[in-house]
Amino acid sequence: MIIEAVFKNEPAVIYGNVKNTGLIENLPQDGIVEVACMINRNGINPCYFGRLPEHLAALNRSNMAFFELAVESVLQKDREMAMRALMMDPLTAAVCSLSEIKAMFDELYEAQKDYIAELN
Repeated sequence: MIIEAVFKNEPAVIYGNVKNTGLIENLPQDGIVEVACMINRNGINPCYFGRLPEHLAALNRSNMAFFELAVESVLQKDREMAMRALMMDPLTAAVCSLSEIKAMFDELYEAQKDYIAELN
């Protein structure tokens, strides 16, 4: 569909994950957001959305913070930071205590250590 829209100039709309360049005003500008994107001979053009209702923006910001911390923990190879990221995850924190999250992290890390970079 994307290739056809570009080469035949048959406009189409998809929802894509793109850098937030002011598309959603009350989310971090360096984050990734999912918005409607118009596709035509000019390529993929993300559409401006505006502001989310504040309760939804707050929920999105907390999720974005979790992902940012998780990525940073991998880049820095920091095991403690990775565990704190999991502790920040809204869903995990809603159903597990901090001691349960630590135990789960240790178990998952041990099970996956052959497939991931070693964290300090």
